[in-house]
Amino acid sequence: MKTLPLTGHGSLAIDLNSPGSYLHWSIFTVSMANLVLIAVMVVIFAAALLLPFPGRRSAVTPAPADSAATPAAADGDAAADVAEDPDGRMWTARVRRRALAVLPPHKLLPDRQPAYVASWVYVFGVASLAALGMAIVSGLIIALGGTDWWHTNPVGHFFNSMHLWSVELFMALLVIHLWGKFWMAAWRGRRALTWMTGVVAFLASIVECFTGYLSQQNFDAQWISTNGKDAFNAAGVGAFFNLMNFGQMLLWHVVLIPIILVALIGAHVLLVRVRGVSHPLPAATGRPRMPHIRLGGPRSWLPAMTASRERSRRQRAADAAQWRGPTRRYDILKEGTIASLVILVLTVALAGVLSSPDEPPVTVQSWAQVAPADFLGTAATELNGTSETATYGPPYNTNGTPQSELFAPADWFGVTQPIDAAQTFVLSPLSKSAPTDPQLAAALATYNAAPAALQQKWATNYGTAEAKVRFVNGNPVVPPANDGPVPSMLATELALARSGAIDTDLLAQRPFYGTDYTKPLLFLEDGQYFASLAAAQNLTGDQWGVMNETGSYPGQPWLWLYQLWYHVPGWSNSANADLIAIYMTGLATLLLLFIPFIPGLRDIPRLIPVHRLIWRSPRGGQPEGPGADPRRSRPGQPSVTS
Repeated sequence: MKTLPLTGHGSLAIDLNSPGSYLHWSIFTVSMANLVLIAVMVVIFAAALLLPFPGRRSAVTPAPADSAATPAAADGDAAADVAEDPDGRMWTARVRRRALAVLPPHKLLPDRQPAYVASWVYVFGVASLAALGMAIVSGLIIALGGTDWWHTNPVGHFFNSMHLWSVELFMALLVIHLWGKFWMAAWRGRRALTWMTGVVAFLASIVECFTGYLSQQNFDAQWISTNGKDAFNAAGVGAFFNLMNFGQMLLWHVVLIPIILVALIGAHVLLVRVRGVSHPLPAATGRPRMPHIRLGGPRSWLPAMTASRERSRRQRAADAAQWRGPTRRYDILKEGTIASLVILVLTVALAGVLSSPDEPPVTVQSWAQVAPADFLGTAATELNGTSETATYGPPYNTNGTPQSELFAPADWFGVTQPIDAAQTFVLSPLSKSAPTDPQLAAALATYNAAPAALQQKWATNYGTAEAKVRFVNGNPVVPPANDGPVPSMLATELALARSGAIDTDLLAQRPFYGTDYTKPLLFLEDGQYFASLAAAQNLTGDQWGVMNETGSYPGQPWLWLYQLWYHVPGWSNSANADLIAIYMTGLATLLLLFIPFIPGLRDIPRLIPVHRLIWRSPRGGQPEGPGADPRRSRPGQPSVTS
């Protein structure tokens, strides 16, 4: 892993790479950059609720009275075509007719929409799509220059900055869009699948962003990978989804997940076109009140229950009914073009003024040069089998106990990336230098001939004495101890590390492209130097580091729920904290996904009438409902922005 220069910050860019500011409150630690981002999102959402929408009080058009018969006439024409055309029974013809029936052109590219779709809240769907498009385009440009281009070239760094800020805009707009759909109770009227595909697309977006961070090959990517691997390993996923294999993460980021994400978003948009946008909620904010029942008999409650069920049935039917109220003009292509131009201007401005972070990566070489004492102490723990890697357990070895809550998912796949800490980090690199170093060859021969218990004793004694190490002309001098050939071995290990040979060897143990940094990163993680750098950047777990970015850049505040579980009293010090966080985040995700089917949760938008700020009649009253007289207007078409 080579150290890459930090370049590409234009002369006009504000330097946000200096240490950030953080707000501490109770168990929460929030970076000021993330706090600013959250505040901006809240202000944008509030503005969308409160600011009048252009043209809301005009261009509301009733339709001809005979428009309700149009779909039936179309069906009759289709039936006539089948009767006259002998090819009409072909599979291709049937699929074409079915597609046109479900998604006719006036639904795919509508020019009318319901009059109540006159709020800024409806804009965030198309705005998030525009931001996603900008992220894809900037990512493609970065790919043209290669993975190292943006680290070393100012033009590449600028496009990386565009990629960063387009992703930040995409995620912020997506979250605001989700807020709006929740307060609309947008799952009503047989739109549960529309809601669920949107939620799954949001989750896929988080995974896409996560793999993007891992693909950067800078310090932030290193730290995220070494910390994130604990949760993935605890869940058993680390056996085949290795966060420290940057090549694997890059392919997931640029190929697999984008395909899934685009497919999910496409399905979501098509469902919006098929089902339409949800109708305005009724004026009543509470549940229907039960009539007063006298205790007159064992079945006196049946009429009240029947009436309540009938009201619920009618409400569901009204929510699913086709809109027959007033409509307004809607130019979907114009809206998308304007949104794309706004996102382009914002992205270029943010990239030019704020740039993007690129803290150089840490290598074994830089570690050995800056903190040689920590390097020697860590190498001793690798030899005596007490380092974190040596005692980790699956998927690296069988020496540790995997996290378990009811069961241990890490045991399902066992050891899939075998690592013998002593052999991998110390003995193997030394053995490759022994043929040209007689003194090292003799020390290794003595060490290898000794029993395992004596080897461990030598390494442990050296580790104790190493606490008082001093350096003379750069060479370590350790107080005398019963440590056999270990001082000579680790002095050579330090010299090799300082020359960069250890980095090369740990990568060379894996053939081909050399993008799997599992071994050098595990070695770095076993020491204290790596963690001290992360703590200085507020990236550690007790600093809510999963949400943070290096410097004063905003990170990923939408991951607050996952990070929260690590700070709950009783869980924060648990040996199974990673597994608990995964379980609880998974439960919260399921609740979000299945809100349309969970009584109580799905009723919150009715009980807290934020929807009244979204749906405001142009004439000051409640919007006309779906049961309006069809002779007064024709069905309108929904907006893609929902």
